[in-house]
Amino acid sequence: MIAPMLAEAWHAMGANRLRSFLTMLGMMIGVAAVIMMLAVGQGAQYAVDQSIASMGSNLFIVMSGSTTSGGIRMGMGATPTLTTGDAEAIGELSSIAAVAPIAPGTTQVVYGANNWSTMVAGTTPGYLTVRDWAVESGYPFTESDVRSATRVTLLGRTVAQNLFGDADPVGKTIRIKQSPFLVIGVLAPKGQSLDGRDQDDTLFVPVTTAQRRLFGTQFPGSVRFIVAQATSAEAMTAAERDMTQLLRQRHHLPERSDNDFDIRNLTALANAAAQTTRVMSIMLGAIASVSLLVGGIGIMNIMLVSVTERTREIGIRVAIGARERDIRTQFLLEAIIISLIGCMVGVILGVGAAVGANLAASTPVVVTGASVLLAFLVATGVGVFFGFYPANRAARLKPIDALRYQ
Repeated sequence: MIAPMLAEAWHAMGANRLRSFLTMLGMMIGVAAVIMMLAVGQGAQYAVDQSIASMGSNLFIVMSGSTTSGGIRMGMGATPTLTTGDAEAIGELSSIAAVAPIAPGTTQVVYGANNWSTMVAGTTPGYLTVRDWAVESGYPFTESDVRSATRVTLLGRTVAQNLFGDADPVGKTIRIKQSPFLVIGVLAPKGQSLDGRDQDDTLFVPVTTAQRRLFGTQFPGSVRFIVAQATSAEAMTAAERDMTQLLRQRHHLPERSDNDFDIRNLTALANAAAQTTRVMSIMLGAIASVSLLVGGIGIMNIMLVSVTERTREIGIRVAIGARERDIRTQFLLEAIIISLIGCMVGVILGVGAAVGANLAASTPVVVTGASVLLAFLVATGVGVFFGFYPANRAARLKPIDALRYQ
């Protein structure tokens, strides 16, 4: 029974090819728009997730406090209130898995005829653990290097490429502020951070080397900030509380005085950024879905016209024994076929547009099977929903009135 009805529906569509195509066009554009928008939104979410993953997990950054001079309040980090001793004490807390002090600075580095301005970060071996940062070639410096203030360095991928090109930097000597440093390793690429900064455009030296030989310190052992990693996501709150109590005690702060440091939960900030991106992705999909609604209205409009044009045909069918459900099914099948064909072409156009955007503008796009299936099912549902009213109207026509219709 269904097969003859499908053949009849296909014949009816073929009798008005241009009208059928224009009806499908609304569904094509709607499905393509939904897939394209979801791909862009999910691509942005993927980029944010990658940036979060590159930061490491369960992270805190402890920054030096602010100061006031001549009535002018300076920003965070203006006063060197943190030391390597603070970092070591934090590392002994049960809620902390790893910790590393950082004494950063920007300077020119030179190798042969090549030079590059980059950030030089003095730190300890624990930094690679905190950031989950692998050494791609060579080996990391050790606690022995920190104690001896050895002139060794680890290069980020961007620095290595600008100084050495495709050559292997390991074992070579570069100059940092006119001092020779032995390159002992190259770090694996990390990519951009959430704020768009190239994380690979940096190099690392032992923190004592940075303090004694490169940048100096106002106070012995002082550092700009400390990064710490909690033992788990559940321990984040306890870790922040423990670090606050420990640093207040070490800095001899009175009970009601303000902290001379600032602890920031980087994981919470990253998760907030990820949540914002997810909301944006949902919003893009919702906006694109409006075009599906327009396509559905187009199907209903054309099907109503078709019912009007074929009123006499409906009357003849009913007169020779066709039931209401047969007429309803006939017109509903026509709406479903229009919707399905429009959906299939729209899927192809949407995937093609997403891939084209990725190639043309290097825009991150992620086309998932779930997004394609969702767009397809929603579009089909819209077609059925808007096709039901014309089909039901056709089924309720009275045979006598239909046969008299001119």
